[in-house]
Amino acid sequence: MDPSTHPVPIATFTINPTVDLSLEVARLRPEGKSRARLRSIRGGGGGINVARGVRRLGGTALALHTAGREVGARLNRLLDDEGLAHLPVDIGEDTREALVIAERESASSYHVVPEGPTLSAAEERHCLDMITRTARHCDYFVLSGSATPGLSAEFSATVARTVADAGAALIADIAGSQLTTMLAERVFLVRLDRVEAAALIGRPISGYDDACAANALLLERGACEHAITTVGALGAVCSDSNGHRVIAAPHLPTPPRSDACAGDSLVAAITHQLAEGADVPRACELGVAAAAATVMLPGTDIFESATVDTLAARVRAVRATGSVTE
Repeated sequence: MDPSTHPVPIATFTINPTVDLSLEVARLRPEGKSRARLRSIRGGGGGINVARGVRRLGGTALALHTAGREVGARLNRLLDDEGLAHLPVDIGEDTREALVIAERESASSYHVVPEGPTLSAAEERHCLDMITRTARHCDYFVLSGSATPGLSAEFSATVARTVADAGAALIADIAGSQLTTMLAERVFLVRLDRVEAAALIGRPISGYDDACAANALLLERGACEHAITTVGALGAVCSDSNGHRVIAAPHLPTPPRSDACAGDSLVAAITHQLAEGADVPRACELGVAAAAATVMLPGTDIFESATVDTLAARVRAVRATGSVTE
């Protein structure tokens, strides 16, 4: 799909996508063979999962991603077969493959992910060129997922400037040094998980107060207009210059199975709602419901829209005043 001839409300970029092989076993054994049932083979990675979630909610999104050699060709075929609008950026090394194992006995999931390919300087520039071209023809641009090994320290910061210059709103869900350097720029919305938020404030994120502190620090730095920190099973806190709003996660009808795509589901629902004209607190309500619907499923499965609708009816953003408690 050419974004210049087919503009979309939402575009995403995944620099380090995966082909996810999902298996199910009765029990994962330390010796001998663990007989498995193949559950699915699908393309994955932050931005691809976000685009998939937007589509599942009835929206339209273009997934921009790298694709290298034989595994990259398989990734392209899988996304084509799924009917997901995507635009590959060719690279010289193989796209990574990941293994997801769901264990029925313990209702646990194990997600084993290699570090992925290394991009050349020319390939990084090609990615930035494609991001520039795509961001000119969308309203919201999502930068999501893990970085490739050896990625230039300024890559995500450059993406932030590029998207801003193109006139799109950047939604960032990244980690590590790429997040650190990007925070010197000002973007529309930053989503933090508990690990990144804890690194930011220097203590574990155990409740809503800690999430408020992380968001406040981002806003004080001028790093973003809106900040969202997730607090695991508790839900999330969304914040802007008008204050903090606590969004408690709904009670789940079944035990959690896997959190592999919960963050991507949250970002997908938020971005879709924003593209539909919702304000950020309302968008975050649906995001928390989508994340909750996803953790009920094994492996890298993502929510069903009907489940999100059911859970969203039980989710409300409540303004935080004074001390916030769980």
